[in-house]
Amino acid sequence: MEKIKKYSIIFVLTVLPVITVSSCDSGGDTLPPWKWEENGEGNDNGGGDNGNGNGEEPGVVSKPRYIWIDAAANFPDFANNKDNILRDLALAKNAGFTDIVVCVRPVMGNVLFATDVEQQVEWLGAWLPGGYSRVERTATWDYLQEFIDVGKALGLRVHAAINVMVGGSTGSLGNAGMLYRETGRRHWATELLTETGAIVNILNASNTHKFFNPVHEEVQEYLCKLLDDLAAYPDLDGIILDRCRFDEIQSDYSDYTKGKFEEFLGQTVPNWPGDVMRSDFRTGGTLNPMPPHFKKWLEFRVKVIHDFMAKARTRVKAKNPDISFGVYVGGWYGSYYGVGVNWASKNYNTGSNFSAWATADYQKYGYADLMDVILIGAYAAPNRIYGTGEWTVQGFCRLAKDKIRDDSVVVGGPDVGNGDWAVGGAPINLAITQSVDAAINACDGYFLFDMIHLKQKNQWQYVKTGIDNYLNSLEK
Repeated sequence: MEKIKKYSIIFVLTVLPVITVSSCDSGGDTLPPWKWEENGEGNDNGGGDNGNGNGEEPGVVSKPRYIWIDAAANFPDFANNKDNILRDLALAKNAGFTDIVVCVRPVMGNVLFATDVEQQVEWLGAWLPGGYSRVERTATWDYLQEFIDVGKALGLRVHAAINVMVGGSTGSLGNAGMLYRETGRRHWATELLTETGAIVNILNASNTHKFFNPVHEEVQEYLCKLLDDLAAYPDLDGIILDRCRFDEIQSDYSDYTKGKFEEFLGQTVPNWPGDVMRSDFRTGGTLNPMPPHFKKWLEFRVKVIHDFMAKARTRVKAKNPDISFGVYVGGWYGSYYGVGVNWASKNYNTGSNFSAWATADYQKYGYADLMDVILIGAYAAPNRIYGTGEWTVQGFCRLAKDKIRDDSVVVGGPDVGNGDWAVGGAPINLAITQSVDAAINACDGYFLFDMIHLKQKNQWQYVKTGIDNYLNSLEK
């Protein structure tokens, strides 16, 4: 997501120091110049509450309000200090949020919850007064469990977010993650199609975040084992998957994926990867002439992610049938084909509305019906709160609701700290307040990224005003 000061793991850009981004960020693709590289509750867990101490009248059911808590950006406060967790979750409760989403698997792939499948996070990179530095975790108490305990005491629902298809990260503080640590799993890393036509393992590329190949069955089983352990937390309300996708249109062109695509297609592909992709093509561009299997290749990719989501949901619900299963996606559906994700309903006719890249069968792999909640990154600029199209907060939410239909709870909202939002001041404060109205009335709830932004500029009161205005409207 980028003109940003990175709060992401082990990486820093030389940019304006007032802007932040996260390691478990809710991120996307094909974004406007000021954005970065990528970033409600369903069933019984997501219908709001009856009198929550935030101005609601008993018996009035409100829509849920989610706040994201990135791991790295907030690590200086939370890594070793339980009091700070209580302090900030109390602030979120007072502002009117009903749900928190705490990142417990940052992009390096190590974890902040109890599991034998992956190593614990020992440090994350963050901006400190002395510069971009390691923040060591010396505490031994269970990070996720502390958020659950404090959240429950405050009457907040608690969801755990994990970065899914990533297993390592590189940057100014060094290399980290399983893909670097375990050379025997190097074949799990995605292989990228470069602009020169060469296919390279991502560990040999400049990409900061080292993605897995989502097609690989060993990768999928490893991730499902992580989800087994996460779902085992008895008081956890939900799980939110982030970066459950391919690493943009350049991924994955390995021999392994070629074989799986040929099985899907029912024929061999003698000219690989030229028959499915042109090396200089990027999402949103024009392919003329179009490779013969280009559209089927895009269909195959969304099928891969759809089928993994079905597998992951089955594993999670087998462990805890009452837990909410959800996902974060960017609201820019028209270019989301680049990451191999169709987050719409199967009843939404993608092929008819986006015939330039979608087959008639593309809609079969919409995964909205697998989700209890879909968090929509409605990441428009602060001067584009209201509107009907993409790249407005309101438009993102309305369009997402239309595409998802009633298959899942749809909760959307802004990133209030990056790009033009980072400058602060009265116009930004007003935009935060207005974003609640624009989002919560266009879909099924409100979502704000990230807690660190409200903390840095002490903007809690502006989101509280927006939430209070919404709650007051329910009484009329």
